[in-house]
Amino acid sequence: MDAERLRLPFADRTEAGVLLGVRLRALGLTRPVVLALPRGGVQVAAPVADLLDGALDVLVTRKIGYPPQPELGVGAVAEGGEPVFDLGLIERLGMTGGELAEVVEAERAELDRRVAVYRRGRPLPELRGAEVVVVDDGLATGGTARAALRAVRRRGPGRLVLAVPVGAAETVAALREEADDVVVLAEPVGFRAVGQWYLHFGQLSDDDVLDVLSKPR
Repeated sequence: MDAERLRLPFADRTEAGVLLGVRLRALGLTRPVVLALPRGGVQVAAPVADLLDGALDVLVTRKIGYPPQPELGVGAVAEGGEPVFDLGLIERLGMTGGELAEVVEAERAELDRRVAVYRRGRPLPELRGAEVVVVDDGLATGGTARAALRAVRRRGPGRLVLAVPVGAAETVAALREEADDVVVLAEPVGFRAVGQWYLHFGQLSDDDVLDVLSKPR
């Protein structure tokens, strides 16, 4: 499905989630566990879970930023997993993984805080042997998605699917080795940031995430 047929940009994350859920039906999944990457992925994942008759939960991830320029991601970490670094970028920056130890520690602390807020003491659903769909609102560099997929893979799912509405073609291709299936509605030319492909792409709060998770499905 190309960008023209989709009439990009998407109106919002909910519309994107509905379209993504319809596409995912073709995989023949049976009541999968749908894991959203908060915060933005939660609004996409909610209609996906509804359309697939799946169980919705979150898998918390955190970007690991380059200390002099924190918005530049050099890696990511997901709950239950080990940090995943962009080794090529780190080498170009003249750094080592050890130099990022303080950043990793701080991001793990924030990850733990969000897990406590979002899950309120509940463990992750049992994933061994399950069909699992990891959902985000888009793929730019793919660092957090890669960390999430590796963390889920360690739990032994029967089938692991990555699903996003939009992604950079190079990133999508690189992540196909991390999942059994990768479902992306559009890989538009001129991809600079995920937000450019949404008409409404506001930042979400913890309360927004909790509101989606609390709704019966």
